[in-house]
Amino acid sequence: MGREFVEIFDEWVHTYDDSVSGHDPEYKAVFENYQEILSAVAKKSKEPVVEFGVGTGNLTSALLQEGHTVTGIEPNGAMRNVAAQKFPELDIMDGDFLVFDLPQKPNSFVSSYAFHHLTDEEKAQAIQQYAELLPLGGKIVFADTVFESAEAKLGRIVYEEGEGHANLVEDLKREHYTTVPVLEMIFQEHGFDVIFTRLNDYVFLIDATKR
Repeated sequence: MGREFVEIFDEWVHTYDDSVSGHDPEYKAVFENYQEILSAVAKKSKEPVVEFGVGTGNLTSALLQEGHTVTGIEPNGAMRNVAAQKFPELDIMDGDFLVFDLPQKPNSFVSSYAFHHLTDEEKAQAIQQYAELLPLGGKIVFADTVFESAEAKLGRIVYEEGEGHANLVEDLKREHYTTVPVLEMIFQEHGFDVIFTRLNDYVFLIDATKR
């Protein structure tokens, strides 16, 4: 359920904000338009909001700026501590996309750069859970690396290998990055209308509404 990747963030917590701000050239394309991506998620969301993978609190900040009530879910202790220091007034709880406690039922589940930690089977389990918890018109708004097809994913790996981006290539091969058709099928099977909007060469905005 994505927990196998938790320890990666024990070290990345110290440099994560530098990476997303474009200071790491290897990941520059992944995080291009980062603030605009977070803003897009926040603007599409309906409060109260549950945010998965809070990390250092960057999306949280965007959600709060939109006036949303936020409950944070974060499996990594180091990340949770950073976010709690930034937002001491918020509930930021240990949990993940599949195992979590909620103080109230939300109108939106949101996340940025995290859903790929789940396998496709786990993604389907998660969406089923959210469908059971959301009201009609409730939202799932995720921004994540998604590929238009399996061929597009392989092509991107080959390209990044040619650029000498060994860490990014390892990441692309290790994590469970999926495709638009796979996600579209999952959302539709669980009662959502979904729109995919490309926000950079890697990231799509996934805007799903329960019907």
